[in-house]
Amino acid sequence: MALLKSGWVWRQTSVLKRWKLNWCDIWIDGSLVFYKTESRQDFQHRVNLKIACVDVRTGLECGDVNPPETNPKENLIVILLRDGSTVNMCANSEDDAIAWKLTLLETRRNPVFTYDPYDDYYQAVPLNGHTVYFTPGPGTHHHVVVQRDPFDGVAENLALGLLAGMAAGAAMRSFLWMPVFFC
Repeated sequence: MALLKSGWVWRQTSVLKRWKLNWCDIWIDGSLVFYKTESRQDFQHRVNLKIACVDVRTGLECGDVNPPETNPKENLIVILLRDGSTVNMCANSEDDAIAWKLTLLETRRNPVFTYDPYDDYYQAVPLNGHTVYFTPGPGTHHHVVVQRDPFDGVAENLALGLLAGMAAGAAMRSFLWMPVFFC
């Protein structure tokens, strides 16, 4: 499975509202995972962005969330979830907060597909699956991650819409001459 972004961030706990420094990973399948250490052994919290995330806000968009005492409000990141709860994070700088936001939004938006060149077949990666492997070398299956462009199929729909509009216009034009023939 491919890692999109990782680093140290402050995370606010949900019950006591204390800020804790956690190692954070964003995986290509949409998992946002928090660990105690950089070694990724002490799992703390996991959020599936593709299912649960509604919006991501940074800086002054975060409203009444207060950052840790050493960080300004511009470093805040708030992830709004479908159940009404939030995941509050604080980055090390404003630029880092914007980079986290863009990665979170990109992860939430893009579906992930794997391509098997031997079968010439695309397969969607399940939301909770960890099945993407990059295995180079002879004699092994090679899987390549392909992200679908959100604008795929727009040209076909546009052409079909134009064709339907022309057909409707031709039909309407013939109906406009009807009153002339009956007079």
